Amino acid sequence: MNPSLLTTLRVFIPFAAGYFLSYLYRVVNAVIAPDLVGDLGIGPSALGLLTATYFISFASSQLPLGVLLDRFGPRRMEAFLLLFAGLGAYLFSRSGSLAGLVVARAFIGFGVSACLMAAFKAYTLWFPKEKWPLVNGFQMAAGGLGALAATAPVEAALQVTDWRGVFMVLAVLTLMVAVAVYTVVPEKPSSGAGESFKHQLRGVRKVFTSLDFWRTAPLTTMSQASFLSIQGLWAGPWLKDVAGLERMAVANVLLWIAVAMIAGFIVLGSLAERLSRSGISVLATAVTGMVLFMAVQVMVLAAPVRWAMHVWVLFGFFGTSGIIAYAALSQRFPVQLSGRVTTAVNLLVFIAAFIGQWAIGAIIGRWPVDASGHYALAGYRTGFFVMLAIQTMTLLWFFTASRMIRNCGKK
Repeated sequence: MNPSLLTTLRVFIPFAAGYFLSYLYRVVNAVIAPDLVGDLGIGPSALGLLTATYFISFASSQLPLGVLLDRFGPRRMEAFLLLFAGLGAYLFSRSGSLAGLVVARAFIGFGVSACLMAAFKAYTLWFPKEKWPLVNGFQMAAGGLGALAATAPVEAALQVTDWRGVFMVLAVLTLMVAVAVYTVVPEKPSSGAGESFKHQLRGVRKVFTSLDFWRTAPLTTMSQASFLSIQGLWAGPWLKDVAGLERMAVANVLLWIAVAMIAGFIVLGSLAERLSRSGISVLATAVTGMVLFMAVQVMVLAAPVRWAMHVWVLFGFFGTSGIIAYAALSQRFPVQLSGRVTTAVNLLVFIAAFIGQWAIGAIIGRWPVDASGHYALAGYRTGFFVMLAIQTMTLLWFFTASRMIRNCGKK
């Protein structure tokens, strides 16, 4: 199962373009947050809710999406759903109220909900199993480019137009990518396409009743949720309020976080593939990376502010570790369940990211704003610490469950 170069590009590039847009939508509010606050007069809790709506809308589609991907294939599902994202971007550009923006962002989250999972499903159909961590890493790097585009380039665009103009352009680009996915990606029937709906639901049950799944899913969920909720919104305000950076300087640091994230996806994905050939499991690489990511979060909490650039670059690099676990989990189940496995993890990740991003804002809002309009350092530290503490608990569970699985294997 080694496709030609042309087929590889036809499969990879449209899905990568979709995920580029998905990630751009996910993190763009970190840059336009001051404009949203100024135009709408909202506080940190409302800002967190608005931005996090993407996550809960995204999460709500994951379980049916897994069944639909295995039944109808990734090409058709992603092209169809991207139409909703384009509509959401248009509505976001036209809305004049917080409620309208929340609804529009919900459309965006729903519309891009297949951009990563459809790609992962397609790659399990087109590429050999040992290549999944590598190709998944390149897919995630495309998302990193989207995160990069949402930083200094968006800030530069805001000198020409406003945030509404940015979203109007995104609406057009999203429709173009939807057409590209549908017309360029070749069709390949899924091994789950002939299954009855009842049989597919049994597959969902098999995933959710597996101790192997629940051993890894909580740690992956909280690692990714912490990364997404902080990098997608609160890193920008932290750099402004705690590090004292101006808007363009904030955008530049966010850009370097995105660059580090791209490097992390590629380097760690390649490393996972290489180590697996040497007998070190993909899961072991993923867990090691997630532990290092936790160490970086300790540095965010405790390191001097003058280290901010270096610490946040490390945050971007090691924050990608959790995604390696997606490939590790897919390898533990039959290929016809791959869509349901990855969307099951994604469901948990995005529910946790929604709660985390909103909760951090609510925690920050419990401290008074200073005379310059800056949120308190204690609020950021408390919010970030809560996310880190939960990750620590899931790490302890991972080792406990691993011991349970080993003991079951000895019986």
